[in-house]
Amino acid sequence: MADPGGTINPFASPAGAASSPWDDLPDDFFLSTSISSPSPPPPPAPIPSTSPRLATPHRSASTPSAAASASASASASFSDPRPRAAPASHQHQPQLLHPSHSLPTFPAAASRSPAAAVRVWPPPPGPHHTGSIPEFAAAPASGAHLPPARTAVRGDRPPPLDLRPRPPRESQAGAALRVLACCCDASRAEAGVGARLWAAGEAGVRAWDLADAFRSPASQQRWGDEASAPFKESRRTPPALCLAADPGRGVVWSGHADGRIMGWNADPGPEAGECLSWEAHRGPVFALAVSPYGDLWSGSEGGAIKVWYGEPIQKSLISQTEEKRKTSFLVERSSIDLRDMVSDGGACPLPAVDVKLLLSDNSRSKVWSAGYLTFALWDSRTKELLKVVNIDGQVDTRFDILSAQDPYSYGTKQTLFSPRKEKARSPVGFLQRSRNALLGAADAVRRVAVKAGFGDDTRRIEAFTMSTDGMIWTGSANGSLAQWDGSGNRLQEFLHHSSSVQCIYNFGTRIWVGYMDGNIQLLDLEGNLLGGWIAHSSPILSMAVGGSYIFTLAGHGGIRGWNLSSPGPLDSILRSELIEKDSSYKSFEYMKVLVGSWNVGQEKASYESLRAWLKLPTPEVGVVVIGLQEVDMGAGFLAMSAAKETVGLEGSPNGEWWLDVIGQIFKGHSFVRVGSRQMAGLLIAVWVRINLKQFIGDIDNAAVACGLGRAIGNKGAVGLRMRIHDRSICFVNCHFAAHMEAVSRRNEDFDHVFRSMTFSSPSNGLLTTSVSGSAAQLLRGTNGSRLPELSDTDMIVFLGDFNYRLSDISFDEAMGLVSRRCFDLLRENDQLRAEMKSGRVFQGLREGEFKFPPTYKFEKHITGLSGYDSSEKRRIPAWCDRILYRDSRTSSQIECSLECPVVCSISLYDSCMEATDSDHKPVKCVFNLDIAHVDKQTMRQKYGEIMTSNKEVSLQGLEPFPEVNISTNDIILQDQNPSVVKLHNRSTKELACFEIIGQTPNSSDTPFSGFPSWLKVSPAVGIISPGQSVEVTLQHGQIRSQDYLTGTSGNSSGAEQEKVATLLVTVTGVDSTAGRGHKIQVQHRSRRETFSSRGYNFADRFFG
Repeated sequence: MADPGGTINPFASPAGAASSPWDDLPDDFFLSTSISSPSPPPPPAPIPSTSPRLATPHRSASTPSAAASASASASASFSDPRPRAAPASHQHQPQLLHPSHSLPTFPAAASRSPAAAVRVWPPPPGPHHTGSIPEFAAAPASGAHLPPARTAVRGDRPPPLDLRPRPPRESQAGAALRVLACCCDASRAEAGVGARLWAAGEAGVRAWDLADAFRSPASQQRWGDEASAPFKESRRTPPALCLAADPGRGVVWSGHADGRIMGWNADPGPEAGECLSWEAHRGPVFALAVSPYGDLWSGSEGGAIKVWYGEPIQKSLISQTEEKRKTSFLVERSSIDLRDMVSDGGACPLPAVDVKLLLSDNSRSKVWSAGYLTFALWDSRTKELLKVVNIDGQVDTRFDILSAQDPYSYGTKQTLFSPRKEKARSPVGFLQRSRNALLGAADAVRRVAVKAGFGDDTRRIEAFTMSTDGMIWTGSANGSLAQWDGSGNRLQEFLHHSSSVQCIYNFGTRIWVGYMDGNIQLLDLEGNLLGGWIAHSSPILSMAVGGSYIFTLAGHGGIRGWNLSSPGPLDSILRSELIEKDSSYKSFEYMKVLVGSWNVGQEKASYESLRAWLKLPTPEVGVVVIGLQEVDMGAGFLAMSAAKETVGLEGSPNGEWWLDVIGQIFKGHSFVRVGSRQMAGLLIAVWVRINLKQFIGDIDNAAVACGLGRAIGNKGAVGLRMRIHDRSICFVNCHFAAHMEAVSRRNEDFDHVFRSMTFSSPSNGLLTTSVSGSAAQLLRGTNGSRLPELSDTDMIVFLGDFNYRLSDISFDEAMGLVSRRCFDLLRENDQLRAEMKSGRVFQGLREGEFKFPPTYKFEKHITGLSGYDSSEKRRIPAWCDRILYRDSRTSSQIECSLECPVVCSISLYDSCMEATDSDHKPVKCVFNLDIAHVDKQTMRQKYGEIMTSNKEVSLQGLEPFPEVNISTNDIILQDQNPSVVKLHNRSTKELACFEIIGQTPNSSDTPFSGFPSWLKVSPAVGIISPGQSVEVTLQHGQIRSQDYLTGTSGNSSGAEQEKVATLLVTVTGVDSTAGRGHKIQVQHRSRRETFSSRGYNFADRFFG
């Protein structure tokens, strides 16, 4: 529509565009008096844009120069105070529009200053945007305000295998995964088949056959797992907290929150089948480990550690179904409580803190247990406590005192453990027992303090692992890594990242570290950093190696596999091939989103007002977002709201009323509310169609107060962020500072909201994922400065009462322009447009053309334009209520693609004059969304095709494991004399890794998995350099009375006994678990050893 003054309207609607209802109003609708003037002065010049145009379209870490420029801009935007000096156009007082109802004459468009030209974006290309309205664009964005760079295959990390793409958090309620383990039958390791990845969580366990990783599921999977590789799932169990692979027996063990230990067949049938379970602890089972002697170790709360002997477990596993209950009871009765065994005189050398971690050191036949700030070392063969140290490597003094001053009691308990016998009286005196009691009480206080977050909590132990060279690596909450030798001596410390360590895994010559912020780092065995990348957008909870991949489990439930050779040449091949095939896995979706905003002035709207405002313009609308301001106000309510925010509470009766009433309106259109957030008088809520709910998830909320002291919520913002078809879209409902002169304050409010809004998951108890994705990921620029969370959204919509007014115009002048529908001229005085053009606020955002009258200020319950403020204040009408947005585009002609995943246009932007319940009129906007996303299932199939058919990929793995010669296959041990087996690596280029496990015949004529208790093997794991040899020492060890295994411990009758064992030596390379197996037969002949009558024989109790 051309304005009567002759100036071409830059927002003229294209042919076919919907007309505004205000076009039909008569010219004299608002006239009440006639005011004349000789000659009207020219209009005030709009403020020119002062922001330079950025050359780089997106923030990108792959372009150093552009990234550095963007980071510098972001740093300037959020660190330095903005200059508040008025621009040149404000240095003088412009002449006001003449107060006349007849429009003044303006210069022709060609004669106007180029700086005053308005940036107008036409609708984007594509059939869904035909007929959309033009948009006013703010000054070009830079730094943190730019859309984030997206791509199908990221260039800053290796291409992952998405075994289980990130599921919507809402689908994981009561089923979140916690820990990974990989297991295959040891007899099939040579073929490299049978490997399965296991995951334990709140609903039980599940297993993926890695041979099926690139296949599609045969049937429809449940919500959240539609794109996952095929898996088998167990029956529902109490929450599983830990896993331990037992390849010798072909079993995966899981520890549960109810204190049970359950075993699962490593080669499951149609579902993950349970093969054994028993009551292990009174509290939750936090940690499990399988020792090289076949015993299962478990840790629980309060420092409880139990050992479950291998032969009862083995006998129970091979028993028939009807005998399971009896044999499970046998396993329950076969354990040793190590804490009770080492306690004496009311004191225990072990701290009374939860045993969170257990690690079997197969190289030296030891077991490490860890609490929050201490370690304990145990002999896995004799079950003897060797050492208790703190995180600094200092020996715990309680252990020194107990072992030095009470050798009789301590030694006896290490050798004898008989619940049938009365404890021997300790010679420790009264003073020593009192000291021990005080130490125990102090330890209890320390335990409570650590759990409550007091003390040196940042140094607490989060994870540890053993490397193939026999070193122990620990990770702490402060991000530090420590290297220990096998005797518990702290060697050195490394700090490569500031985020908390969550898990550590070693394979070959590399140590993989997973952090709280989703980063992965690779270290060599000396602690040198080899590389790293962002693996997930939430914490890496667990890692496991299977096949040629290391799999990572993120806090949001996604599982990715990374090639063990990464970073390396294979990554470049995969990346280029996947990019070339992107057309096969690229998918597009289309939907409409209705966004509405209303400052309700503490009123409750009538049903007619709501129907008029929220009438769906088209059935294609799939998402509705409503933002309300001033739902509740008043000093008392605001103070109470601020107090509730500090303890995580929100909501009010008025807020609930609005949610219920709006929900009833949309319920008839098959909409359901999926999220809401209220802070004081601000309320935002989202409704989606039921058929779209499965594609919308990860709904997080946030609130930022901008009121008094940035603490009171009368002004501020509330936001909702969600993933729609795997794209991040955010809606922020704002209420900024009021009054005509508070322009700078409003700009500061926006800057504060944009910079400080931090999202978190709802705290309603329904969502059980342990860590929010957004809180875990730190968005950082190339210079290390932190970027706002709002920067990482593909689309962001700001709505609300921004409170920007019409400046440099009188009430009568504004009313005259409104009455003649000259909104394009009236916009020249719009403070928001002026500030956006100058780049001082809403940088990079756009707003659709609007033809509706100013939405503020009205007398309540008066219809039409006659309802504008008629009080003595005669407040100048203004467009206070606005809706602005930014999508993935940086120019108007960019089409939707995986690099520009969200392209949006506006088909409707209007107000609702029928609503008279408030002094503001509600506004609404309908967005047309084109969304491009990756079909994860198809992409995984293409990944598999490349791995199996690409010749270059095949050349990378010609030698999966080197050849290793064994010096002898038969060993005969004589008495205590050691024997040596040499392992020689024939390869001249490749490293070889070896691991030795045992198999021993027992009294049940079944192979027992694990070394016999009479045999010492050192080292049982290690690395062989190219062309070099490693010597493995075998020796007969002294048998202790608690080693009850009748077939292996030498307790059978007869003057002479032959002891036999089979050692399985598995050799692998450093880039795959596929290996080759060798067998070594070990024999030992000796006279039957006699024991003191004091000994207690478990074999007599259970098998005699």
